[in-house]
Amino acid sequence: MAKCFSFAATCDRWFRFSFSRAGLKPTTTDLGDGTVMHCWVPKAYEPNKPNLLLLHGLGANAMWQWNEFISPFVARFNVYVPDLLFFGNSYTARPERTELFQAQCVAGVLEAQGVWKTNVVGISYGGFVAYSLAAQFPEMVEKLVLCCAGVCMEEKDMEDGMFPVKTVDEALSFLLPQTPEKMKEMFKVAFHKPVMWKEHLQERTGLVYALYKDRKMSDLPTITQPALIIWGEYDKVFPLELGHRLKRHLDEDGRLVVIKDCGHAINKEKPKEMYKHIEAFLIDPLLTPKKENQTSGEKVD
Repeated sequence: MAKCFSFAATCDRWFRFSFSRAGLKPTTTDLGDGTVMHCWVPKAYEPNKPNLLLLHGLGANAMWQWNEFISPFVARFNVYVPDLLFFGNSYTARPERTELFQAQCVAGVLEAQGVWKTNVVGISYGGFVAYSLAAQFPEMVEKLVLCCAGVCMEEKDMEDGMFPVKTVDEALSFLLPQTPEKMKEMFKVAFHKPVMWKEHLQERTGLVYALYKDRKMSDLPTITQPALIIWGEYDKVFPLELGHRLKRHLDEDGRLVVIKDCGHAINKEKPKEMYKHIEAFLIDPLLTPKKENQTSGEKVD
């Protein structure tokens, strides 16, 4: 166990160095009511560059999931990378555990940094927060990228057999693994080709429950921002059907790209393909969903 924590600490030190070398610095924003958000922000803001917000999924902290993407993104954008509540150094004393509250806190951080307009990329749980940010603060979000984010799932999907688990408790056992055996099981589910999180376990459990509890498509708000949906062909955490469902929900405002031979962790299995599609969508003004009008999704190698 000590070796696991030593490895994690070593990785954290390397990631901090990597983020700093890329041109980012750590900041802390006190939002009041016992809510504090940690966020990596540009050391020097460049007004000629567009802004980009990166939202992580379940895991240790934002650095672990975005490190491979930081340098190329910083070259083209003013990049902001927050730790969501109960990850890294972000926390709250308030009882809210919904993605709505997470999105409100992220908006508070951006406002504190003087950012009023930004592109947003969210992966897995971060995609739920990104979608909520676009719905609650439409004037703040320009373009939206959702990677393997099952925002269109319903609570009954679990009972209907869409997922490899039947209850939220089962889902928690591998989404937040607490033993080496469960960690191996989580990797088998997240990766198509096959760190235990001890901090804030109770609070993170509440975050997962809030995602599933009484969730219905009829309650999902409509957004109008151009959106790119990226999904792994063999995603078992949020099956590909949810990507097609989201595409139908967004209609002409959404474009679906399916990455072949890949599971849920596309940022680790196929980072180059993931970056290529994000960059093209955010940079090229011609690559907007309405102009492409793709309805069924394309598969790419």
